[in-house]
Amino acid sequence: MSADEVRLELHQFRLSHYNEKVRWALDVKGVPHKRISHLPGPHMAAIRKLTGTSETPVVRIGGVVVAGSADIIDMLEGHYPEPPLYPADPGQRRAALGLQARFDADVGPAVRRALFAELVKEPSYLCRIFAGGESWVTRTGYRAMMPVVTRVMARTMETQDPAAVAAARHATHAALDRLASLAEPGTYLVGDGFSVADLTAASLLAPACNPAHPDMELPSPRPARIEDWLARWAEHPGAKWVHGIYARHRPRRVLPLQAAAE
Repeated sequence: MSADEVRLELHQFRLSHYNEKVRWALDVKGVPHKRISHLPGPHMAAIRKLTGTSETPVVRIGGVVVAGSADIIDMLEGHYPEPPLYPADPGQRRAALGLQARFDADVGPAVRRALFAELVKEPSYLCRIFAGGESWVTRTGYRAMMPVVTRVMARTMETQDPAAVAAARHATHAALDRLASLAEPGTYLVGDGFSVADLTAASLLAPACNPAHPDMELPSPRPARIEDWLARWAEHPGAKWVHGIYARHRPRRVLPLQAAAE
């Protein structure tokens, strides 16, 4: 299938755990799609034109635009039901969707704030994360913008508030503790099979666990600050659960199509 024949577009950031939720769902279901990667900061005009907000992920298929990882997964589940991410049992389905909602609301923002409190201090590395697949001209221009981009990130994510960052680290650790209490290695959060609950928990904690998957692994070489961040969680049983879920259930990309934002 050629790029011109792919109807579904995913508008994304390259390193984003909420975007990873959608990438994972698309790949599990074998849905061919085109990924349009935006640079944080310059992305705002394009995404606002699509949705009226500045947040990713966004999926466009034909004339339909869906924003937000949970709503996108719900749409995919309706249009591409196999393999299912929602358990068939009504009680288990409610439990899985409840876990997704709690992780989306509480864990995702905490992990992002805790990680970006480190990344904004490494602007060259942050530029490599987001612009690594772009042209030399784009990378150079984006690197020149990093002082502004990092200031905006620091303000919007409260990464310069020591109390907020400490609370985010605590919440990250608590989420890993919760995983360890809910599921032993090789088991699942709801029922006896992989579901949206496992996908959500593993995706949103991936930035702390650094799974060996090209869509989420932090690029090497990494600054010492980032190595210290990863070492903080590396031996936690919850992190090992995340690695196990990635190893068993995270497929490689279905259709290797990438495009820079227009």
